[in-house]
Amino acid sequence: MKELLSGNAAIARGAFEAGVTVAAAYPGTPSTEILEHFARYPGVYAEWAPNEKVALEVGIGASLAGARVLVAMKHVGVNVAADPLFTLAYTGVNGGLVLVSADDPGMHSSQNEQDNRNYARFAKIPLLEPADSREARDMVGLALDISERFDTPVMLRTTTRIAHAQSFVELKEPQPVVLRPYQKDARKYLMVPGYARPRRAVLAGRLLELEQYTESGPVNFIEWRERQVGIITGGVCYQYVREVLPQASVLKLGMSHPFPRNLVREFASGVGNLYVVEELDPFIEEQVRMLGIHVKGREIIPGIGELDPVLVARHFVAAGVPAVLAGEEVTEAAAGATAGLPEAPAAPARPPVLCPGCPHRGLFYVLRRLKLMVTGDIGCYTLAGLPPLEAMDSCICMGASIGAAHGAEKASLERHGHTVAVIGDSTFFHSGITGLLNMVYNGGGGTVVIVDNRTTAMTGHQPHPGTGTTLMGCPAPAVDLEMLARALGVKRVKVVDPLDLRRVEEVMREEVAAPETSLVIARRSCVLLTRPAGPPAWVRADACKGCRSCIRLGCPALSLRDVEAASGGTPPGKDGKSASKKVAVVDQLTCTGCGLCVQVCKNGALQRGEDNVGTG
Repeated sequence: MKELLSGNAAIARGAFEAGVTVAAAYPGTPSTEILEHFARYPGVYAEWAPNEKVALEVGIGASLAGARVLVAMKHVGVNVAADPLFTLAYTGVNGGLVLVSADDPGMHSSQNEQDNRNYARFAKIPLLEPADSREARDMVGLALDISERFDTPVMLRTTTRIAHAQSFVELKEPQPVVLRPYQKDARKYLMVPGYARPRRAVLAGRLLELEQYTESGPVNFIEWRERQVGIITGGVCYQYVREVLPQASVLKLGMSHPFPRNLVREFASGVGNLYVVEELDPFIEEQVRMLGIHVKGREIIPGIGELDPVLVARHFVAAGVPAVLAGEEVTEAAAGATAGLPEAPAAPARPPVLCPGCPHRGLFYVLRRLKLMVTGDIGCYTLAGLPPLEAMDSCICMGASIGAAHGAEKASLERHGHTVAVIGDSTFFHSGITGLLNMVYNGGGGTVVIVDNRTTAMTGHQPHPGTGTTLMGCPAPAVDLEMLARALGVKRVKVVDPLDLRRVEEVMREEVAAPETSLVIARRSCVLLTRPAGPPAWVRADACKGCRSCIRLGCPALSLRDVEAASGGTPPGKDGKSASKKVAVVDQLTCTGCGLCVQVCKNGALQRGEDNVGTG
């Protein structure tokens, strides 16, 4: 039976079919759905870990116990998990372990654009790259087989396009689950220096064996066609090459580390002109050049951003690749674009914004009013740094807000009382606890705000240690943030409702002036998980002055419109016609009745919804 699956769903299916019984991850686009799909299968265990390092460590333990394991994370998550990953390459595995790294070319939902193929080479582990959902499913099983055969973790690297695009996958019956027996072996798994040194030699020998395997492995192969042009590629770029240059010969690398040097030499010797098509770093190109082979890659294909068929076609046409090798339609479109002909108009930009009724909006409105330096973090609330709120000064990585605020204060005594760290509840559990502990331990006087909306909202409302439930729907103890903070040594802990602007401002003024570390918990559930706070607000048009105070909240339910001025109130325009003025408008379908706009309105024009009952 065939089913249309996204790459993420296919990876989950492949893990189930290949006998994976334990999976762990931390949610992060574009990898999140892998665990959500896997958790639905019978007879498996899946969990959201507090962060990616813990997820991999859970996977390592399950592998040592003999289970087949899947660990998933987005590309920056591998940075967090790198510590155990590099040592795992030394120890090897028992049950097969595959680490999914979901890269994000184009930074659709990420703070950087790193190429995690480099991690595989750096850690000295095999790297597989699927080109569609079918390969994503198949490569999970292959990765586990390689893992157990060569005693190594294996990285399965996807990208946003592979993770979310859909293609047909033929479903298979899951293979029987058999735990490999555990054998106590300190020299293999206990990485003290005396045992680690011999394992380093084992790692080098394993790489030599893998180099032989990759030359004839099932996912590296040549497609001979017209030999005037040869393309080396892999991942989703393989699809672009086949669409744009359907007659060109192609060397498809589904396993790009260790690098199949002999296969590359064979292919290069059989084509007239050799090119590499890959996104981000010149990972393949550099290794081809190290073989002394002339190849063109970054000379024609950019290394920044996400590729697509039109971009690939445009760059090849500009480079003078014979048009006969390219699909006629794509080539003509690319040639026209290259010649400077007008392209199709781009869709209007729609930057992401906080949802109507989002509890984060009130907090950041106050922080901007207080003119504070706000070191921010990763989550929905990061959007508060964009216009019109513009209430966040920095965003580096998960958990960085607290350390950054502490450092700013230590750098300049003038910063005390003017710097606030803001971090979400899920991000705090991920990597904020140690930052808060550091601030207390080292005598910091900063203020930390946890925006506690009771979920991991930005990636689709996954549970976390503070929500009281697990990925598999089981009840779990919910961490008490107030008690946790006091256990870390924080003496000043306040809880506020971020929709109560007066109280938020009062507490923030008090806490930033305090001489010691303080914690403010801005607690209100994500508006997408709760019912609206009340009936939608409404506007008394005669009272609205068009001052735009409400618009500065950045709420999508609010806008301004032109209305004709009241007779006798405003002189007519130069053309003799009645003048108009701008008044606020509330979208009654979008407004959640949070009341923030009512609180910021200086003229009493905005009214709570309950005051409009029966007025028509």
